[in-house]
Amino acid sequence: MEFNENYGTGGNGNNNNDTTGNVITGKISANRSFKQGKYVLKGYVYVTNNAVLTFDPGCVIVSDNTEKGALIIERGSKLIAEGTAFNPIIFTSGKPAGSRAPGDWGGIILLGKAPTNRPQSPEPIIEGGVNRGYGGTDPNDNSGVLRYVRIEFAGIAAEPGSEINGLTCGGVGAGTIIDYVQVSYGNDDAFEFFGGTVNAKHLIAFGTMDDDFDFDFGFTGKLQYGISLRDRPSDTDQSNGIECDNDGSGTSAQPFTKPSLVNFTLIGPYDTTGASTLHGFGQRWRRAARFIFRNSIQMGHRLGGFVLENDPTITAYKNNEDEFKNNLVHAYTKQAASGNQSIMTDAQVKAKAEADGSRFFATRDEILLENPFNIAAPNFKPKANSPAITPALTAADNSGLDGFFVKESFRGAIGTSDWTSGWSSFSPQNSAY
Repeated sequence: MEFNENYGTGGNGNNNNDTTGNVITGKISANRSFKQGKYVLKGYVYVTNNAVLTFDPGCVIVSDNTEKGALIIERGSKLIAEGTAFNPIIFTSGKPAGSRAPGDWGGIILLGKAPTNRPQSPEPIIEGGVNRGYGGTDPNDNSGVLRYVRIEFAGIAAEPGSEINGLTCGGVGAGTIIDYVQVSYGNDDAFEFFGGTVNAKHLIAFGTMDDDFDFDFGFTGKLQYGISLRDRPSDTDQSNGIECDNDGSGTSAQPFTKPSLVNFTLIGPYDTTGASTLHGFGQRWRRAARFIFRNSIQMGHRLGGFVLENDPTITAYKNNEDEFKNNLVHAYTKQAASGNQSIMTDAQVKAKAEADGSRFFATRDEILLENPFNIAAPNFKPKANSPAITPALTAADNSGLDGFFVKESFRGAIGTSDWTSGWSSFSPQNSAY
């Protein structure tokens, strides 16, 4: 993730739509729908003028290999990509099986009118070189529906240090539906939320080069059932399961970035000897970030597990302004860490987490998931005697969670039934499209 503190009014884009063939290009300023089939995304495609872009279940959208594609949904417009468990919608590389790579195309950017902690005059501009603004005053703004969607091999660097994420949400509102979305082998973050209030469930970050879940600029949404599994490579920057900042300077701009994350399973690189040394933390809470992280599993990350990086973040946790409850944590270096030992020592951070029902483990195998590090066919279910299900969480353990969250008895993203089955893919390099 890179912070973009540049502001402006945004560029115009071109208007060279191909309305006759299977090529999607230019500016879309009126409603368009695509039936099940294969389409080519050519260059940066902007959906503007309150237009609605709809893809039916089973659509496969591949990028042009020369004019690499990206899909940008501007404020007021909507993307309706509603697949099914047996017929997902796939956005992917245009290259043949065996030759695909992170950065083969851009990714999907949703821009909404929900609040951020950035000034709106001049307006913030989303990263990735698209030169479009985001954010506003409507927390219930609606940018469409993404359900049963896969986004693969995204992350082209439009500008140095400013790649497009797999799914970027800039000021996206709570009227938007994001459910059952997998981002695989992106060249930057899998999911990044720049402010906004959108809620989401059933998210998978797989083989991400940078961070799996990244939150900035006043994001206050709720997410349940999130999975990440890292491959051996990583970005040239430190790569984390979660990275969270209030803003790039750690100011007290409000609303504070405070994601509510429940039932997550964050898995580090499967190969402990061949993995990049730039794989970092399971959870990196920094730069005045706030958070709720509950009923989750984090294991196998290199540098640390539960990490509080700067003074405002540490102080907020110490003062019970954040929640870290009922989690299972393993890391190879520090299980829990504080960036300022005079505010809280590492031991105090760990003790507070344990008092709130969290447990720390010396080895990753003690958490007893079925086969979470199998990069080709992972199984994130808990074994029969796993601490993920024994003892079961109670109503008291789930107290304080609002009606968005299902009150589960297990820790982690998956209990006895596997919601990843059918629509997701852990071998996108080999898929024939």
